[in-house]
Amino acid sequence: MANIVAIVGRPNVGKSTLFNRLIEKRQAIMDDVPGVTRDRHYGYAEWVGKYFTVIDTGGYVTGSEDKFESEIRKQVKLAIDEASAVIFVVDCRDGLTGFDKDFANVLRTAKKPILIAANKADTPDKSILAAEFYALGLDAEVYPISAENGSGTGDLLDALVNTFPSEGKEDPDAGIPKIAIVGRPNVGKSSFLNALLGVERSIVTDEAGTTRDAIHSYYKMFGKNFILVDTAGVRKKAKVKDDIEFYSVLRSLRALEECDVCIIVIDAERGVESQDVNLVSLAQRQGKGMVIMVNKWDLIEKDTNTADKFKKEILDKIAPVDYVPIIFSSVINKQRIYQVMEKAVQVFENKTKKVPTSKLNDTILPLIERNPPPSTKGKMVQIKYITQVNARFPSFAFFCNLPQYIQPSYQRFLENRIREHFDFEGVPVRLIFRKK
Repeated sequence: MANIVAIVGRPNVGKSTLFNRLIEKRQAIMDDVPGVTRDRHYGYAEWVGKYFTVIDTGGYVTGSEDKFESEIRKQVKLAIDEASAVIFVVDCRDGLTGFDKDFANVLRTAKKPILIAANKADTPDKSILAAEFYALGLDAEVYPISAENGSGTGDLLDALVNTFPSEGKEDPDAGIPKIAIVGRPNVGKSSFLNALLGVERSIVTDEAGTTRDAIHSYYKMFGKNFILVDTAGVRKKAKVKDDIEFYSVLRSLRALEECDVCIIVIDAERGVESQDVNLVSLAQRQGKGMVIMVNKWDLIEKDTNTADKFKKEILDKIAPVDYVPIIFSSVINKQRIYQVMEKAVQVFENKTKKVPTSKLNDTILPLIERNPPPSTKGKMVQIKYITQVNARFPSFAFFCNLPQYIQPSYQRFLENRIREHFDFEGVPVRLIFRKK
């Protein structure tokens, strides 16, 4: 059994702060406002040679006015079911509350090792107050800690790792391809993820900005494992209204930086907007594989040419990027959503493809002989040899006598010939010209 730890409790007790301390990254968004975390959020940690997965969860409450309350409760219960141990975070400053007692009743049925972390015990006086939480009657040890400055967390972790059945894996995600789902707010990214997985992995509402953190999920297709990353909607800087949304956008952009392939979701009703173009440009500059998914296609009145016109409009706006596959889909009707994933997997394979040097030269050099580089200043450019170099995305080195005289138009000609013969759909191709 894997070592999985769920961090749970009512809102604003410091769960995300403790999560970030355990994984030693500022991965979860933290704010003094209650209810910042909504979905389950995963990270990896190590203590005295034992490795474990940590799940951050939203604040568990009943009877509040928060419209996400019932969905957050579902996510918390899923995290508890998945975990091998539970850290129940409470607040020394507020003392024992009715919400803590209610949640203790939920944990009583869990039959998992429970540790109570009495957070915000920044001083010896507050540490003494932690004893109050034994009144919860959970048959669990109480550990006074400060998630903010780290005091007391060592004792908590010592007790936690003693509950683990094994040493665990250092990084279960190592080597697994990542596919990020990105786009503007409310285009259907979380609904797409839930439809693929068949479970409510991300909370979905009609309200833009429901997803805040980048949500990682495992997905298996064609016998291979992938990690799907649901992200917060990215919008123009001027329209970002508060700190929470600002950090949500940062997490989304970081997810794009760390992924292998990104699925850029566009709202069919709104068409391509400047932020969609910016995402394509950013992914292209960072060498990411791309698939454009036009969602809500069921809401569009169509004739025989509608898809072709829409595709032409997209390609015109994202020019000169013209190698990205475009798929028209509807998450609600599950129309072509698996085709989107098939294409994303194919794009990943294209991104990691290696063309043998002999095949590359046998195919491209005859084309160069028939269409040689134009002479510049009376100088004849001769390309003698081509090889693919090791890089994050397909990169080809052309060895020639005068690399400085290769014109941009001829570079495009060479790129098009490579794409034509070796299928690099969905990924950028870099050409490097070196002197031989």
